[in-house]
Amino acid sequence: MSGLKKLVVVGLMACVASLASCSSSPSSPTTPSSATSGPSVPSITLTSPATGGAAGDTVACAYPASGTAAKPVSPPSTSDIPATGAVTVTMHMDAGDVVMNLNRDGAPCAVHSFESLAAQQYFDNTSCHRLVLGFVLQCGDPTGSGTGGPGYSFKDELTGSETYPVGTVAMANSGPNTNGSQFFIVIGTTYSLTPDYTVMGTIDPASMPVIQSIVDQGIDPSDSKGIRPAEGAHIQSVTTS
Repeated sequence: MSGLKKLVVVGLMACVASLASCSSSPSSPTTPSSATSGPSVPSITLTSPATGGAAGDTVACAYPASGTAAKPVSPPSTSDIPATGAVTVTMHMDAGDVVMNLNRDGAPCAVHSFESLAAQQYFDNTSCHRLVLGFVLQCGDPTGSGTGGPGYSFKDELTGSETYPVGTVAMANSGPNTNGSQFFIVIGTTYSLTPDYTVMGTIDPASMPVIQSIVDQGIDPSDSKGIRPAEGAHIQSVTTS
C-alpha cells in the first residue's frame, strides 16, 4: 500500500487486517488469520522527527509532500511547535461526542498535524472506514476508502516501548515515517501490535460508551470488504481546545 497509513499486527493482512487501507494507502494493525485488507507493512524504524528545542520547549517538524490530498488542505507550520501540554479534541459523531486527550510530550509533530487538519475542517463530514471487532476502529480518510491522506507525510515518533491498551489513539501508517491523517482507536486487545505506531493520546473514559455503541452495531453487511462500521461512525465535525 502506498503513502497513508497502515497498521500491522501479527498475521492478517487484508483490508480488515491493516488499520489503514485496502489499496495503496496507510496501513492498520493486522489480525492473525485472514481478512480483507492490504499488504503487510515493512517494519518501522524507530525515529523521532522532532528536532530543535529542549524538552518542555518547542520543536521543529517536517511535513514533506506525499501523494494527493483527499481534501484541499495546507501542511502544518514546521517551526516553534509546542512540545509539551495536552490538547482536547472532540469528535462530534452520529453516535455522540467522543473526547480524545492528545499528548504533545510524546508526539508533538503528530498532535500538531492533527490540530492543523481539524482547524481546516479536514475531518468534518467524514466517516471512520474500518472496524475490526476486538481490535480497532480506524478513521481519518475523507475518501472512506482507506487510501486517502492529506497530501503530506511526517516521521514516526517512537521510543520502541509503545503499548496500545484499550482507548489508545495512535497514527496509522504504511511503513516507516509515512504518517498522514489516518488514525486508529484501540477497542480491544484480541490482537497484539508491535511498537510501530505513534501514540497521540487516549479516549476520555466517559466517551468509551460512545465508541462501544459503534462497535455494538457491528459491520455493515453491504460492505463487500467486511470492514465498514454499520452505524454511528460518521464524524460531523471535530473541535479542539
